[in-house]
Amino acid sequence: MRRSAVRDLLIGAVVLAALVLLPVLWPSKALIDFVIRGAALALFATSLNLLVGYGGLVSFGHGMFFGVGAYSFGLLMQRTGMPIPVAFVVTIVVTAAVALLVGAICVRLKEIYFAFLTLAFQMFLHSLIILWVPLTGGDQGLLGGIPRPPFFGIDLGDQRQLYIAACVLLVAGLLLMRHIVESPFGFTLRMIRDNAARTGFLGVEIFRIKLVAFVLAGVFAGIGGVIMSLFVSGAYPEFAYWTMSGEGIFMIMLGGITTFLGPTIGTVILLLLNDFVTRFTEHHGLMLGAIILLFALGLRRGITDFLVDHWRRTRTPAATRRGH
Repeated sequence: MRRSAVRDLLIGAVVLAALVLLPVLWPSKALIDFVIRGAALALFATSLNLLVGYGGLVSFGHGMFFGVGAYSFGLLMQRTGMPIPVAFVVTIVVTAAVALLVGAICVRLKEIYFAFLTLAFQMFLHSLIILWVPLTGGDQGLLGGIPRPPFFGIDLGDQRQLYIAACVLLVAGLLLMRHIVESPFGFTLRMIRDNAARTGFLGVEIFRIKLVAFVLAGVFAGIGGVIMSLFVSGAYPEFAYWTMSGEGIFMIMLGGITTFLGPTIGTVILLLLNDFVTRFTEHHGLMLGAIILLFALGLRRGITDFLVDHWRRTRTPAATRRGH
């Protein structure tokens, strides 16, 4: 195992332990709810950045996989009553199949055509959810709650146990995505982003690499949808609406595209801004837009990109002085 992989596993274990202990040190239902929401959306945003930041594939329809994950899991639990782990695995398979079908069509296109075709597929899925009332509940969403039968001694009906499960899925998902971007596959994806023509001349099957990245990103977004469906005990059309993809873009813009944890930090920032702004004004959309504009125009990059770049610039002169 690579030294960097061991380091990432140790960091992940420390972060998971800190998250598990957090409610013990600071008992608050609001904190538990915040972290569960953050886990769902951080997985979604980081999965989107697999496409945007590492693959150069700007998707305006990534929210469709968040919605597929939420609805698939909710329907499986409501209609079949299967154990939660089985429903989770089936949801991953369903989401991967949808991503494979959509990706096989979309990744053949470039830039703006790719972006808008993914948006078209998302709007098609959203319309299907609205119109297929007997299955999806239409614009009311899946009502009646999601059954949560205990498994292996775990009861996700208990909010604290759901919190721990969300933290485990968050850390595991981030570690897996980190491994993907640091693997030869991840570096090949960056090569395609930087110069697809030259990469093709090296014998790389560009379509296959892009398609695999698209499917992987869809799967991790679907896992985020599963967490959110458990949190709200249902699934709603908004999960598959274009605004969901817009939020994902905002998160990675706020946090940073070139740093792996940027989307996670952007998720925390956006959730804090949402929670803070809605307490003090009814015009939260206007205020939130103004704050995001300040980030975009002031820093001209995500906050982690700005900090990393500043750290490198301040470190370089110091290293130069030591060399002299």
